[in-house]
Amino acid sequence: MSQQPLVTTTLGPVQGFWQGASARFLGIPYAKPPVGNLRFAAPEAPEAWIEPLAATAYGPTAQRRAFGDGPTIIPEPSIPGDDVLGVNVFTPNPSADAALPVLVWIHGGGFVAGSAASPWYDGAAFNRDGVVLVSLGYRLGIEGFLHLEGAPDNRGVLDWIAALRWVRDNIAAFGGDPAKVTIAGQSAGGGAVQTLMATPSAYELFRAGISVSGAVMEPQSRAAGLAVAELFTARTGLPATAAALRDLSHDDLQDLQDLLTAPEEGSAALPGLLLAPFTDGELIPEDVHVAFRDGSATPAPMMLGATHHEFNAAAEFGMSDAPVEAAVAMLDSLGLPPEGITAYLALHEGATPAQVIGQALTDTLFRATAVAIAEARASQDRPTWLYAFEWLSSAPMFGGHAFHCLDLPFAFDLLAAEGAENATGPDAPQALADAMHGAWVAFVRDLDPGPRWPRYTRDDRNTMTWDTTPRVTPDPLSPERHIWTTRRTPTT
Repeated sequence: MSQQPLVTTTLGPVQGFWQGASARFLGIPYAKPPVGNLRFAAPEAPEAWIEPLAATAYGPTAQRRAFGDGPTIIPEPSIPGDDVLGVNVFTPNPSADAALPVLVWIHGGGFVAGSAASPWYDGAAFNRDGVVLVSLGYRLGIEGFLHLEGAPDNRGVLDWIAALRWVRDNIAAFGGDPAKVTIAGQSAGGGAVQTLMATPSAYELFRAGISVSGAVMEPQSRAAGLAVAELFTARTGLPATAAALRDLSHDDLQDLQDLLTAPEEGSAALPGLLLAPFTDGELIPEDVHVAFRDGSATPAPMMLGATHHEFNAAAEFGMSDAPVEAAVAMLDSLGLPPEGITAYLALHEGATPAQVIGQALTDTLFRATAVAIAEARASQDRPTWLYAFEWLSSAPMFGGHAFHCLDLPFAFDLLAAEGAENATGPDAPQALADAMHGAWVAFVRDLDPGPRWPRYTRDDRNTMTWDTTPRVTPDPLSPERHIWTTRRTPTT
């Protein structure tokens, strides 16, 4: 093998490097740096080049500061620089004759943070199993998602589409088949998959989707997007216009973002998505969940699910002394009617109020949402596979929980990656990684995770339970499904 694989793209040649059996091409620009007049503009294609572009290190990230105050579960490096609209390609065979299936990965981070340069998103295992992996960077926070006068809405979504068009036009040269592209992502990245599956201009750019613990803004109406812009002005004193913000430094813009997203005095610091894709009536014609319900979303095959305890720990640690009245108030604020609250408390009899609050947040944001999408698609006879990740970590910080992000080292078959043992503990079962990763590879390759995991239908509601011994269970989330269907629809 050449130590420096060279591939010619539509814009010019790129020089990568071999690491084991993977040829890696890192930091390839798919759009011009979003600076100056392009800071809040739709992405524009880069200028072509002649000399080989060194694609041997991850490019700059839109993340300038890591999410939260402490270390994140996923190692997510922040890399300075302006050229944040780039892709990373991992391929076992950089040859135009290979025609391998392709997985395009969209990182999470609440639409305000995250990094495609994480070692948890390495493509080595997928390459080993005959899949090309592409990860992408996109504009975050205010730059990507705040409604601004003088700028297109949903600029981060436009970035995803631009990256997918780059994949369509170039991936064959890296050994991929542009007709066999699956999009996938976790958390905000899972929400990105849901959003793209409800964005008509993206439909021709992929053939399947994997939404891992996906979340979108709720409510997601245009009115909600405009309300966030009004809140920005109220909290910062600056108009929500491209002209007012275009020349601010990254640090200044981050400070303004912190003002926007700070919890109000006296209110609970609950997860929220103020800066996220919203229904603009053009690019995204209707709320994502409405699109799934009414059938206007793409019928492309879809795999989706969540972990059992996504955000439970945050509530259990931060609200450990909460009274039962706090749990009731939380359930009411999440839209459950009195009979739904009674049923939910009975379902979790013996749990502390903090545990009930944590599970309610997890359910309403992730588990019940995944079930609702699966139900809608099954009613339309659209190929859907639902899972529930139940394996419990033994790590000191999160021991006894199947928490947010825990499933990723298993799906990527990277249990030895940097920081993975800090999340899983020392006893993570390789057999579970083999099973999960194998199902992903089969889905990307064949549009079906295999005979051991049947489709989700309204007749049996088969759901894959990812645990030490993976198993398929008919309708294991039946209680949650019945309770959360009584939930009031959020409004702006």
